[in-house]
Amino acid sequence: MILSIDFNSDEAFYIQLRNQIIIGIATGRIREGDSLPSVRQLADNISINMHTVNKAYSVLKQEGFVKLDRRKGAIISLDVDKQRGLEEMKEEIAVAMAKGICKGIRREEVHRLVDEIYELFANWEEN
Repeated sequence: MILSIDFNSDEAFYIQLRNQIIIGIATGRIREGDSLPSVRQLADNISINMHTVNKAYSVLKQEGFVKLDRRKGAIISLDVDKQRGLEEMKEEIAVAMAKGICKGIRREEVHRLVDEIYELFANWEEN
């Protein structure tokens, strides 16, 4: 698994890590039971502070993507609460759609974009 940080992005480093790990899970590059690198190892590999990695792992734990074990570190362990997942997704999509509406993006464009992204992840599952 290769994680990287865009040091020029306005997005917080821990959010970048969180997002890359979630996408890795969705695409099958990271699987249930896989261990993530230790906090120290990942921080050293991508040249960021250990507290930033720790925050990303903590957020992933809160969101139900990993379990933290003192001996084994961060392990991919999915909390499959579909209803909670749908509610979280609705909140995140609502903000993204509001931003899009403010920028003049039309309903048809949103539908096309959702289909395109969904197909991207569906194709990863098939491979």
